[in-house]
Amino acid sequence: MQIVKLKHPHTQMEFPETATALGFFDGVHRGHQEVILTAKKKANEMQLKSAVMTFFPHPKEVLRKTDKDDVYYLSTIKEKEKQISELGIDYLFIIEFDTAFSELSPQEFVDQYLIGLNINHVVAGFDYSYGRLGKGSMETLPFHSREKISQTTVDKITYEGEKISSTEIRHALLQGDIDKATTYLGRKYVIYGEVVHGEKRGRTIGFPTANIAYHEKVVIPTTGVYAVWLRVDKNWHRGVCNIGYKPTFHDPSNEIPTIEVHLFDFDGNLYDKEVSCSFVARIRGEKKFASVDDLIAQISKDKETARSLFEQDS
Repeated sequence: MQIVKLKHPHTQMEFPETATALGFFDGVHRGHQEVILTAKKKANEMQLKSAVMTFFPHPKEVLRKTDKDDVYYLSTIKEKEKQISELGIDYLFIIEFDTAFSELSPQEFVDQYLIGLNINHVVAGFDYSYGRLGKGSMETLPFHSREKISQTTVDKITYEGEKISSTEIRHALLQGDIDKATTYLGRKYVIYGEVVHGEKRGRTIGFPTANIAYHEKVVIPTTGVYAVWLRVDKNWHRGVCNIGYKPTFHDPSNEIPTIEVHLFDFDGNLYDKEVSCSFVARIRGEKKFASVDDLIAQISKDKETARSLFEQDS
């Protein structure tokens, strides 16, 4: 897959005719996959190259300025590139979403970023919008493209009557509903990070943990204990993960949540390694224990619960 990064105003480049999926595609969930694979199918039928056009950062990061509107992603841009590449797409257009780009009228967007990039067919969801204030839609595209671009509109993809969306997946993760997030994504939710030095308290109680420094703008599941797979040096290992504030040792009001993973069968140095933490299920919420011995006993129970969850997951 060829990745093409564009910033407005972009330099005119020559591309083959494409059938292109349009959208932000955060998480590349099952609904997004339907749009992207429909574009791939149309490309094959029309003997075109397949493409995806997305944007970064999220428009809300540019158009909203207050801290309370911070956007947290289901996938970083690198992860999104990987997920789209795995769907077998020929071109990925990544447009830098900035103030200048946000001011483009629907007509200017179509002229410069669709017709100008030699897009022959567009595929998007029923609620896709484009141009300043999102005034362009799939209904207005024939007018703005002067019938130069054909189109396919993909209806909403649902599960048990609910629309599959990035918003619903975020809500599920923030409620600890890993099953729902997994179902909507079509795969397990994964957080990527680097193992850093922590307090090293885990090893003193017999449960050494890897302290994972994660990308600060990704969605972190709610606090609690989870069964997880941790990928280290291309190998996956079973473990339990604690997300939270370690209330047995700290005042949560003065902390930011940490991600710590205890692996069942691993002997080696993890420091400074890049790892992937894949969530299987939430075991319980985080709580404060009366003593360290009570904490040790609970961790042992958590490990046994996790082992049974892995058996179900295999």
